[in-house]
Amino acid sequence: MYRSRVKAPSHRDNLRKVCKGTVGRGQCPQTVEVALDWLLSQTLAGAMVPSRLFLAGWQAVLEGVRRGPLPPRVVLGPGRLLPRLLSLGHMDCAKHQEPSRKKLLSEKKLKRHFVDCRRVLVCGGRGGDGASCFHSEPRKEFGGPDGGDGGHGGDVILRADGQVKSLSSVLSQYRGFHGEDGGRKNCFGRSGALLYIRVPAGTVVKEGNTVLADLSCPGDEYIAARGGAGGKGNRFFLANDNRAPMTCTPGQPGQERVLLLELKTMAHAGMVGFPNAGKSSLLRAISNAKPAVAAYPFTTLGPHVGIVHYEDHQQVAVADVPGIIRGAHRNRGLGLAFLRHIERCGFLLFVVDLSAPEPWAQVDHLKYELEQYEEGLSERPHVIVANKIDLPEARAKLPELRARLGPTAIALSAATGENLEELLLRLKELHERHVAAELQRGRRPLRW
Repeated sequence: MYRSRVKAPSHRDNLRKVCKGTVGRGQCPQTVEVALDWLLSQTLAGAMVPSRLFLAGWQAVLEGVRRGPLPPRVVLGPGRLLPRLLSLGHMDCAKHQEPSRKKLLSEKKLKRHFVDCRRVLVCGGRGGDGASCFHSEPRKEFGGPDGGDGGHGGDVILRADGQVKSLSSVLSQYRGFHGEDGGRKNCFGRSGALLYIRVPAGTVVKEGNTVLADLSCPGDEYIAARGGAGGKGNRFFLANDNRAPMTCTPGQPGQERVLLLELKTMAHAGMVGFPNAGKSSLLRAISNAKPAVAAYPFTTLGPHVGIVHYEDHQQVAVADVPGIIRGAHRNRGLGLAFLRHIERCGFLLFVVDLSAPEPWAQVDHLKYELEQYEEGLSERPHVIVANKIDLPEARAKLPELRARLGPTAIALSAATGENLEELLLRLKELHERHVAAELQRGRRPLRW
């Protein structure tokens, strides 16, 4: 084995350059400096260190630094031992470094990623060009044309996926794959691959004001843009009156469209109410959903879906939409644009604040705003939920509320969990009625 004596004054910079590429992020510079000084001190003392063993020792040092404090003695080569000073230097430096961990996104940052409306430009792939060539072979003078056709461009397809819950992953522009050109010997070009765009179940595809598709079930597909046709080679134009055609056609461009994607959340029940009525707190109490809860209005800026589990493996999806105020149909507050998420709900939950001055008037205002958005929306099966029964002033208004709205109103407290069982039983009853009605109409009920 070839051995070379390494001199620190003349080769220290070269060794640094060699070892610099092996230092990763998060390495302690003091520990690396100690390791390099010790290795160079061994060479100055007259030790013959092969280049391969020197680099192997340096890799061992860095591997120990990555894994944590090194043991007291680490073998670097034949008879070469790393002193305890290296592990102590790394331990001292680690005290001043924060542990590297993945930072978790807060709930408010996660809400910003929810997108329920997206404008997308989709373009199909371009078809491949046809080839113009003639067969060439010894002793075959008139081989004839053998130019193949070009491949077709790839289509762009929208596919509903049950694992996708928002349109935030959908880009603003998609272009399909192009087809390959035709070749010699009647070889046709390969067609472009299909490009699938995953969208949430419940996505409505529009072009202008025209509804093109409703991807309401997982697995539904819609061809958003078709690819262009491939060009024809000169073999295609061979005829009895044209034995040597020179003509070939280029590939056609793909279809280009501007589509509007709107998401309508798929859920069994929809909760509507005024701001600070306790809808998000109620959703937290009956499901594992974690919407933000605060003491100021319009805490919920986007819909949240929570799943209520029952003993017989039955699941009911409940959607919470932002608060509605009087005059929301005139674009006051957050407006009515988010009410598209309860259009598919089979029944509704009207959540009222029992501590308000006139809680029974909130139901009339909510029904009026729902009618302004879509006629007949407020006439769906519903249940009235009077929240905040744990407050003394709210409990005193309960008899008058039931006298005005009927005895079927459920009084509960989302904060303390009082009387939540009655709401869960009513939800299950409404869900069973909705499933029976869907089966009578010949429809497949929504399953989660």
